[in-house]
Amino acid sequence: MTTITDDRSTVFTAIREVLAGRAEKAALPDWDASLVICNPPQAFDSLADHFRFKFEAAGGYVLVGWEALKSFLAEKQLKLGYCDPAFEAQVASTASTLSTSLDRSCIDDYEFGITRATAAIAETGSLILTESGSSSRLGALAPWYHIAILPVADIVPDMPTAIAHFGTERSSLFVTGPSKTADVEGILIKGVHGPGIQVCCLV
Repeated sequence: MTTITDDRSTVFTAIREVLAGRAEKAALPDWDASLVICNPPQAFDSLADHFRFKFEAAGGYVLVGWEALKSFLAEKQLKLGYCDPAFEAQVASTASTLSTSLDRSCIDDYEFGITRATAAIAETGSLILTESGSSSRLGALAPWYHIAILPVADIVPDMPTAIAHFGTERSSLFVTGPSKTADVEGILIKGVHGPGIQVCCLV
């Protein structure tokens, strides 16, 4: 009897074999960025302020600095979670059980996941999570709380800029607030296919 794991391996092996003989991706087409219009709702002093406004409007939370993150973890009484090894020193004193190597057998037990965000888009309030920039994509998608660490300098103004910078990434996720769906009777439900609470910590 075959298992789901066997079937998954068969499918992905076939995909890799087909793609192995293909040429590199074609270059991104040129476009007129001025045609992509998303005017800000008000004047902002910085890209960080613009991003924060849009991200929180989508249901996310923005923290500023490591101390704010520690306070957030303590306030929510979050003790068990996955953390990108690069940030262990900054949060280890707050969480009693911090895993820097994601254990799939404990995935349902993790209360939070702390991972790196590659960038953010001010005009849409979106985080960009890339395969090359993340220590664990599952650590960002499975726990109820996802906390993305983002240097303020990595906030870009708009979508065309983001595509120009990250369009060649093998895998990119654009995250705008917590996961949500209204497929069932038009009722908005959060956390159906990803984190129910999305946090961005600006450092």
